[in-house]
Amino acid sequence: MSVKSTEDPFFKNLVLGHPAGLFVLFFTEMWERFSYYGMRALLVLFLTTSLAEGGWNWSVQDAMALYGTYTMVVYFTPILGGYLADNYIGYRWAVVIGAAIMTLGHASMAIETPLFLYIGIGCLMIGNGLFKPNMTSIVSNAYANHPEKKDGAYSLFYMGVNAGAFLGIMLCGYIGEKVSWSLGFGLAGIFMFFGMLQFYFTQKIFGDIGLPPTDASKAAIKAKEAQDNIAPNIIRDRIIAVVIFSVFSVFFWAAFEQAGGSMTIFADKFTQRELFGNSAMIFKFSDAFLTLVPLLIITYVLIKLFAKTVKEYALGNSILSLSFILIWGIVIWKIYRDFSATGTEVPASWFGILNSLFIICFAPLFSKWWESRYNISGPMKFGLGLALLGLGFGFLAYGSMGINADSVVRVSMFWLVAAYLFHTLGELCISPVSLSYISKLVPASWIGIMFGVYYLFLAMGNKLAGSMGGLIETITAQYSLSTFFLIFTIVPVGLGLIMIALSPLMKKLMHGVK
Repeated sequence: MSVKSTEDPFFKNLVLGHPAGLFVLFFTEMWERFSYYGMRALLVLFLTTSLAEGGWNWSVQDAMALYGTYTMVVYFTPILGGYLADNYIGYRWAVVIGAAIMTLGHASMAIETPLFLYIGIGCLMIGNGLFKPNMTSIVSNAYANHPEKKDGAYSLFYMGVNAGAFLGIMLCGYIGEKVSWSLGFGLAGIFMFFGMLQFYFTQKIFGDIGLPPTDASKAAIKAKEAQDNIAPNIIRDRIIAVVIFSVFSVFFWAAFEQAGGSMTIFADKFTQRELFGNSAMIFKFSDAFLTLVPLLIITYVLIKLFAKTVKEYALGNSILSLSFILIWGIVIWKIYRDFSATGTEVPASWFGILNSLFIICFAPLFSKWWESRYNISGPMKFGLGLALLGLGFGFLAYGSMGINADSVVRVSMFWLVAAYLFHTLGELCISPVSLSYISKLVPASWIGIMFGVYYLFLAMGNKLAGSMGGLIETITAQYSLSTFFLIFTIVPVGLGLIMIALSPLMKKLMHGVK
């Protein structure tokens, strides 16, 4: 039976209907995703850009291979981070140590030498392994007595993820392409550092949640599991359900992560990005609007959190406020610089912000949907998400018809915008829901390690994304660019239909978990 909010200390201070502590996690995760996606937006572009323009002139295939390996390992290391947190250091220290290591990684990449590039990537792999699974584990533990609110909590948490991605891609990508690659990589590290400090100085808001495990806490978890009296056959079935969800996630992320590779290349080489006259002015106003409105929304959330927690956690709030002052300063500088120019070339990395922008716009609606009587089952959400992802690639397949390796054609930006919209709607049906369902299906003592296992499957998807994305030039030369994107249309839609067909079986395996 769920404990009422008034009886749970974590729920004593509510912000937008959820505990203030959720929004401390929201902002910590936001700055980590700022750094991750800011760097990711630049990596392939930097490596493939000519020496004359400050890049390293790597081939697309080599750049995508490194990208795929990096994104694979950052999802592989969480299984180790989850194990260490579950058994030794606790979730909080795992987050702090991971954030510190990632800060060093971004600083190394800003040096722009091969040695420091690999040192930086290595630090990001290790730090992410400690950080990522344990942030979600803290959310899971915080809502242990409120399972009915988990889907909504994870959707709001995911809004923080994408707020960081939005700002990171926009600002790191812009500065990297327009000003300096080093400054773009370095900016990612600065805000990772702020995120670490904000979390460290506000962590008492979580009470006992996330502290290093003790014999007493381990015994309490085992006692709760015994009290729940879940039969080993039921546990086995639920683990099987988690594995099935995870296997389908591999194919989702193999397609979705083309955003950092082949879709960025499509934006760079085959999309009309040079604008003049009225078109340039319309884009400048639109870009300013798209930048300011989400930032205003996030700042509003910050103010609401500040009002609830400033007395108890003044230092943590001050650090968070300082980070926002810097962000506002950079954004105002960017807008002024853009309007001072006569024409404009839309950065190839700019399109990546669309995913995050659409998340910020639609996450609250999906959160309400999942908490309403019109909520659909987890397997149906997965099937719908895969189908929407495939439809997004359908726009790219249609928009790129007739483009081959020798083409100099540049197509409308509309096709990328439409693709990112449908990819985002698909992502909202799968990614935050996956986190929520794992936390519901897995016994409490396995939470950290099972999040790590889930991220292991995501690692496979990311490596597959890099390998398949690296074939863009080969498939385009032999067939067409449309054929390349058509593959990513057919496979997700087909898998989505299979998951929908498996829905009755999945419900049985989940044994009443909704």
